[in-house]
Amino acid sequence: MIELVIDSRRKDLGGFEVGRVLPYAPHRRVGPFVFFDHMGPVTFPAGIPRNVDVRPHPHIGLSTVTYLFEGEMTHRDSVGSEIAVRPGEVNWMTAGRGITHSERFETIRKTGGPMHGIQAWVGLPTELEEIEPAFAHHGPEDLPTYESPDGLWARLIAGEAFGAKAAVKTHSPMFYVHWRLKAGARAQLGAEYPERAAFVASGSVEVDNHTYVAGQMLVFAPGHPVLFTAIGDAEIMLLGGEPIGERFLDWNFVSSSKDRIEQAKADWRAGRMKLPDLDHDEFIPLPG
Repeated sequence: MIELVIDSRRKDLGGFEVGRVLPYAPHRRVGPFVFFDHMGPVTFPAGIPRNVDVRPHPHIGLSTVTYLFEGEMTHRDSVGSEIAVRPGEVNWMTAGRGITHSERFETIRKTGGPMHGIQAWVGLPTELEEIEPAFAHHGPEDLPTYESPDGLWARLIAGEAFGAKAAVKTHSPMFYVHWRLKAGARAQLGAEYPERAAFVASGSVEVDNHTYVAGQMLVFAPGHPVLFTAIGDAEIMLLGGEPIGERFLDWNFVSSSKDRIEQAKADWRAGRMKLPDLDHDEFIPLPG
């Protein structure tokens, strides 16, 4: 039932560490999900330096999905958006033919506080890789929730699952779910989608008589439901959907074409990609 267990690898983003889960060489994608970073949990003191921020940088061929358990970050992009994302909300940014954005910890810089969340990238279908860039912000009212008397709370972040559909516009069949499980609670992931995984964001769970802990992603074989039992209180992210085919990743670029990625790199290096309207005084250079 479990095909693979992926342990997150610590990655320094230049002042802020994340746990990188996807891509992983033996298993690079889960449905349309091509990238998955676990941010924190960490508690920042007031006055953190600006190098903790993620300065303006580019994307093509994907949608970024930012979802927080704790904390706050400010998003600005080249289609004119400026908004703070807070726990229980979704920032869905579609890069398409090209977008730039920044993520700043401005509120935490003033007050200090926790930061804990997930940033995932969802690859676009080949025929939609060059669509116009766009940005959408969704509050909890757009994200169906469910609570059972035996200790399960669930929120559908994007896509369709468990008979519900989120208001977030997606571009291929997928699901993305946040579970909170109280100690001893049990919950089942159905077998509707061909590619499925679960990431333990906090706590620990038992699956197939084995225990899995925070920072581990479980990738499941298709065709069978999966039963989870919480060892203690736990938070789980469920993700997957229909595969979108091979994708190449280079830095912040995703595409079905290596040539298209090379063009994007050349465009960024030459300054041909517009910086965010409200954050254009600095940027991250192309690595190397």
